[in-house]
Amino acid sequence: MILLLVLIYLAFIGLGLPDSLLGSAWPAMYGGLGVPIERAGLISIILSAGTVVSSLFSDRTVRRFGAGKVTAVSVALTAAALLGSSFSGDYWLLCVLAVPLGLGAGSVDAVLNNFVALHYKASHMSWLHCFWGVGASLGPAAIAAGLAWFGSWNAGYRMVGAALFALAGVLTLSLPLWRKAPEAERTENSKKGVPIRVLFKLPGAKQVLLSFVFYCSLEATVGLWGSTYLVTVRGVEATVAAGWISLYYAGITFGRLLSGFAALKVGGRQLIHLGQALVLAGIAVTLLPGFFTPAGLFLTGLGLAPIYPSLVHDTPANFGREHSQAMIGFQMAFAYAGATCMPPLFGLLGAKVTYGLLPVFLAALLAMMVLMVVRLYQKTGKQRSE
Repeated sequence: MILLLVLIYLAFIGLGLPDSLLGSAWPAMYGGLGVPIERAGLISIILSAGTVVSSLFSDRTVRRFGAGKVTAVSVALTAAALLGSSFSGDYWLLCVLAVPLGLGAGSVDAVLNNFVALHYKASHMSWLHCFWGVGASLGPAAIAAGLAWFGSWNAGYRMVGAALFALAGVLTLSLPLWRKAPEAERTENSKKGVPIRVLFKLPGAKQVLLSFVFYCSLEATVGLWGSTYLVTVRGVEATVAAGWISLYYAGITFGRLLSGFAALKVGGRQLIHLGQALVLAGIAVTLLPGFFTPAGLFLTGLGLAPIYPSLVHDTPANFGREHSQAMIGFQMAFAYAGATCMPPLFGLLGAKVTYGLLPVFLAALLAMMVLMVVRLYQKTGKQRSE
């Protein structure tokens, strides 16, 4: 299982690689495509829709084909979509290719999260999500290298696509390792998925799904509107604001590294509550002037770090191992839905009223997340993550 764990770590880097490509490349893309700058929104929506659909069907696909095959095929699908995009000079073709790109990403996310939740300790879940941050950081670096060396964004997409194809080949060769997992044969031979009505009747199901909605809404809203808030409300220069927002992502990545070690001693529930307290402190510190503002952004990211991995890893304990793949698939779908819908909603609110409402908006999302997490553990009766 050690070799398989190494491959899963590599797969999490691969999962993060495509996530930051569009945003990094778009300033160099839209002019050549002959479309307005706001057209990136449609591609993003299509990507999110694909991830939601594949997450919802992850339980059935894993039961039919197995976690190893689904992971390898999904990574290959993502690689093919990226390579196809790299040879495209047409906006609408990019929209079409966003469908398999989203479908592949959603499947990998749901399948790997469940596999790790079932077979590995909570510390690995945090470290794996830290490695996702490494991949997400390498994506912009690939775009920058493509622009610097070849003068085009296409080369960056091509490099990432080639890397993912190589990863898909390694994952294909590793298929015998996946079948050695303790519960692999029982799960894969049970072809019938868990019905939606059964999932929603499980104690705590609605609460955990809403927890993911509010968590990802908060994380994505800071990422999308944090710079705008700093520039338009706090009077920070755009270049400085971009640097300060990078501290927010650094906080998430570094926090997941730390929370992996903390998970060796502390249960998931305690890590979640500690993270929520740090997020509240971070939002408060962000309101302070001068040096405290970037420190608050870093602290906010640090607090968010353990929440998502801990909620995911607690899924088998909260809802039963037989329901975990289906429930994690639904959790991923609701998470993507929150990340897709809530930031644009705040954008409309900020445009109509003021972007100065961002801290209040974030505090409201945090309050709802805290309430849902408390209700979740009351419903499931789980006092401590195993």
